[in-house]
Amino acid sequence: MAIKTVIFDIGNVLTDFSWQRHFTQLGFEGEIFERVADATTRSPIWGEFDRGLPDEEILAAFIERDPGVEKEIRKMFENISGTIRKCDYAIPWIMELKKRGFRVLILSNLSSKTVHECYGALGFMNYVDGGILSYMEGVIKPEREIYDRLIERYFINPAEAVFIDDTKKNIDMAIELGLRGIVFKDYEQGRKELEEMILSCQ
Repeated sequence: MAIKTVIFDIGNVLTDFSWQRHFTQLGFEGEIFERVADATTRSPIWGEFDRGLPDEEILAAFIERDPGVEKEIRKMFENISGTIRKCDYAIPWIMELKKRGFRVLILSNLSSKTVHECYGALGFMNYVDGGILSYMEGVIKPEREIYDRLIERYFINPAEAVFIDDTKKNIDMAIELGLRGIVFKDYEQGRKELEEMILSCQ
């Protein structure tokens, strides 16, 4: 069946999730850098952050993982605007697909704090046809429910849709539900695989 809907993840697909750069700009290095990362962005709690748990609970959970770097964790969490950078190709890619008749949707794990503090990097949201952000739903990828909600809400025929995400387990769930999937590594690779998939399904 021909592809009619293209579904994008946000982090490391339409934006660069550059938390390492953010940490460096805050002056974290060496052991401090690693400890803050292990307590925050590299911890399972980050997923719960995207699920929409209150910021106060998330911050407390980060600190509980490593109280010895509480000051640095608080400094990092005070303003996370540096963690997301825009990708210049995002809006042109979306607009090109829409002009060719494809519906473009978003399915992303994202926190409310990220949306509000990194809004400048999310300008492409004004150009898509809709989608789901995890914090608004209380569910995260790769949990089946978030995919089911997207499919039902936008009347998607999975056989006519492709999902592009940088994480294999997220793509695996999409494929299990009947969608096509592309594990995104960079723009050139992702675009090439999408075009090949579109052609093969015509």
